[in-house]
Order: sequence, then C-alpha cells, then structure tokens
Amino acid sequence: MDTRRLPWLTIPNRPTTNPDPTGQPQHIAALQRVLADDSTSPRVRVAACLVLLFAQPVSRIVRMTTDDVVHDGQHTDAGRELLAATGAETAPISARIWGGIPAEDLTAVGRVLTLVTERANAELAALTA
Repeated sequence: MDTRRLPWLTIPNRPTTNPDPTGQPQHIAALQRVLADDSTSPRVRVAACLVLLFAQPVSRIVRMTTDDVVHDGQHTDAGRELLAATGAETAPISARIWGGIPAEDLTAVGRVLTLVTERANAELAALTA
C-alpha cells in the first residue's frame, strides 16, 4: 500500500422513502446485523460499522487513509480529534452498556476483546497483503 490509502470500496446507493433518522434501537439492530452477516465482505462490514458507530459519511470513509488516524504508531491531530469527538458522542451509550458490570467480568471482557482485536487485525492484514 504505497499510497497508504485503503483499497477502493464500492457501496451501492439504496434510496429510502423514510427521511427520518434512525434511533438508537435501530442503530443497534443494524450494527448487530452487520456484525453477524458473514456473507458480506469484511471491508463492507468495517465501513458499515464506521457509518453506524461514528456517524462518518460514506464519502469520508472511502477517502480515508491510515494517516488520517495513525502515523508512525502515534495518533495524528486528526486522529485525536476523531477519537475525542466519537468518545464524547458515545460516552453516554458506553456508560449505559458497561455500567454496573462487576470488575472481574470487565477484566474477562478485556481479555476477550484483546484476543478478538488481534484476530481481526490479522484478518484485515491478510486482506490487504
């Protein structure tokens, strides 16, 4: 990846007759469908997660490069801004999701998420190799 740009991603246009934005339950249901759909390519699933979790427009996602978030192992200014903005927007939801879970359960979740992240990174690396 000489240009450090992600491979081209084509997302079909699906017009809707419903101009109303979706609420949190609809977002969660859509995210669950995206994560569980093994018939869709991982690139499309990652793009869908960016749209659903971080409200990133598709036009922004297809222009993203790895330097937009991380450069030489460090977050860029844009990456720090993105993390701050998404963190502020998702903090109330995260508090509702993770609140009240015993510390020992959170520790176990941390180990599982670390393992899943390592496996996901390996899969993504294999796709771009």
